[in-house]
Amino acid sequence: MALESTARRQPVEALPIHRIAPHNIEVEQALLGAILINNDAYYRVSDFLEPQHFYEPVHKRLFELTGSLIRAAKIATPITLKTFLPPDLEIAGLTASQYLARLAAEATTVINAADYGRSIYDLALRRALIGIGEDMVNLAYDAAPESEPRSQIEEAEKSLFELAETGRYDGGFQGFAHALTRAVDMAAQAYQRDGKLSGLSSGLKDLDRSMGGLQSSDLIILAGRPGMGKTALATNIAYNVARAWSGQVQADGHMQTINGGIVGFFSLEMSSEQLATRIIAEQTGISSSTIRRGGITEADFEKIKDMSAELQNIPFYIDDTGGLSIAQLAARARRLKRQRGLDMLVIDYIQLLQGSSHKAQQGRVQEITEITTNLKALAKELNVPILALSQLSRQVESRDDKRPQLSDLRESGSIEQDADVVLFVFREEYYHLMRKPSESNREKFAEWIAEGPKHHAKADVIIAKQRHGPTDTVQLQFEASVTRFSDLADEDKLPERIGD
Repeated sequence: MALESTARRQPVEALPIHRIAPHNIEVEQALLGAILINNDAYYRVSDFLEPQHFYEPVHKRLFELTGSLIRAAKIATPITLKTFLPPDLEIAGLTASQYLARLAAEATTVINAADYGRSIYDLALRRALIGIGEDMVNLAYDAAPESEPRSQIEEAEKSLFELAETGRYDGGFQGFAHALTRAVDMAAQAYQRDGKLSGLSSGLKDLDRSMGGLQSSDLIILAGRPGMGKTALATNIAYNVARAWSGQVQADGHMQTINGGIVGFFSLEMSSEQLATRIIAEQTGISSSTIRRGGITEADFEKIKDMSAELQNIPFYIDDTGGLSIAQLAARARRLKRQRGLDMLVIDYIQLLQGSSHKAQQGRVQEITEITTNLKALAKELNVPILALSQLSRQVESRDDKRPQLSDLRESGSIEQDADVVLFVFREEYYHLMRKPSESNREKFAEWIAEGPKHHAKADVIIAKQRHGPTDTVQLQFEASVTRFSDLADEDKLPERIGD
């Protein structure tokens, strides 16, 4: 039953340089007919197929109507549907009632409904690809003299990414019901996820308790002075997220993350080998300096070998290209999500990124503003948390109280404004060691020795800003030799000692 589209089409010979966009009217009719005779067929395609994927305008309307009825717990049949269609509607010489009855009468089975749906979806993607290709050709021909080919490539990559994520970034206004559905879905995912968190677990329970996990579309700034361990904390969190990853294949064939996440790590300062050595040190307890010097034992080497085998299987991807621009970083992040998947992005660190040449000419503050604004937009576009590291200004060192504040962020105006969360890493132990008095001053030296255990192997993560919750300070354990952060075992959290 191949019925022609309601739109008038010119004969092929009148348009010799044009080709008809790929479509299959018979498959669209077969799916609609299957749904009309058994509404359960709708649920086999509803998680990936949408009305705009249909080529025939009438079929778009019919699929939208059947979906509305079925989701409202009503029955979609030729009889119930015809009341929502104009009485004078004519489709290929048939009235609306006749067309609906013929769809249902000639439907053979619902077994192939999912296959029909995927065929319609694939053809819609082909038509969209043709549109992107035509736009690329037209832009290349009609480019302004000042435009750069690189910017067109980035726009094309962005369009391809949006196409791969069809339905997620449509833009414009959406009904509140759609927002409510997503909120309920988030709650359901939080219930199923380890730790019952709405966001990705950092692997640090006290930090998760204060933040509810790392939230999708958030720009999270992690800042600290050199020596505080901000790169170590970011690496710990990234590894914990990747190690916990598990996924499930969906109806349209793509992999959906169930727990943990796929991590992309832009290491603009350290090489990938240095980063890998850090992670091995963190997980084996063998210091990275010992590994680099070759001072390991046979038992240590076995540990490293076993850990390396485990690390090969986690979804942790590193890009150690130096001097990236924010546009290049965004393009690479989109490509990673399209090809491998992406649930979290880490950037070490913001001040090593470059903005556009135009903003760079206006000064570093304007360039950083462009970078942070684009990072926030990228977090929303990819729908993943972005953990971006940042330096702090030296004014911290001039104060008696070394605990960082929001005003200590370098180029702080835009960073503080664009960030959803600002975290500071602070280790009093670092400054305590720098304050070591002379041993000849016995009284001060004794005080210094007595104060040591209070700060030893401890670090504070200060939540200085959080859109979703209150500010807070979380204390963690920090093992400097292996740059590892972990939950702090306070005395009141330890099990009772025998004999107490």
